[in-house]
Amino acid sequence: MSKQLGNLMRQAQKMQEKMAQVQQELGTRIVEASSGGGMVTATVNGNQELVGLKIDPSVVDPKDIEMLQDLVVAAVSEGLRKSKAMVQEEMAKLTSGLGLNLPGGLF
Repeated sequence: MSKQLGNLMRQAQKMQEKMAQVQQELGTRIVEASSGGGMVTATVNGNQELVGLKIDPSVVDPKDIEMLQDLVVAAVSEGLRKSKAMVQEEMAKLTSGLGLNLPGGLF
């Protein structure tokens, strides 16, 4: 039983190391999302941080700030959604490939 527990601990440590590596890599990956037919584009990294925002000058109308605000919120929200989906996909790949053989009575 102690051998199984030792193996389990080694597998858990390997998983932690791999997860840290994946999280670091995801921080360097980016996704883009736009709204208003590309008038506003948000760039978000895998840490769910907004790292860029492009606004087409033609959408900047001092008389309609509300529309610009809505476009920015829509683009950023979609960028965050895409980033979260990217992270979930990568984590699913990581956990599906673990192949852990857990003893039946442990969990």
